[in-house]
Amino acid sequence: MTKLSFPSHPLLLGFDQLERLVERTARAGTDGYPPFNIEVTGEHRFRITLALAGFREEDLSITIEKRQLLVRGQQQDAEKDARVFLHRGIAARQFQRAFALAEGVEVERAVLENGLLHIDLVRSEPEEKVQTVTITRG
Repeated sequence: MTKLSFPSHPLLLGFDQLERLVERTARAGTDGYPPFNIEVTGEHRFRITLALAGFREEDLSITIEKRQLLVRGQQQDAEKDARVFLHRGIAARQFQRAFALAEGVEVERAVLENGLLHIDLVRSEPEEKVQTVTITRG
């Protein structure tokens, strides 16, 4: 007996995108920086919160590419060479964090507040419609 992979199972028609989604999520990076939370804020609402101490709005970019939310950051510190640290515990490195978005999930807004970047997401309810397929003589 041969084992079928998930997307090629005969009862899962049209789910081939799921395999690509899983692969893309696995490649998104697992270094843990920056730390983040994902919370449910309403029936069809979510919030991603990233801890970004020291980052300003102009250091960040948020894009959506192929149903993937990408948050990138790179601090532009003009006087970093002039500063001498005895201890440096606040990370100031560039990063990229990726989140896979399901169909119907849209970014509502993004707010940087007190070192936390809040990205609010909303999922639209799909219309339930019944489709009748006519049978023709072949």
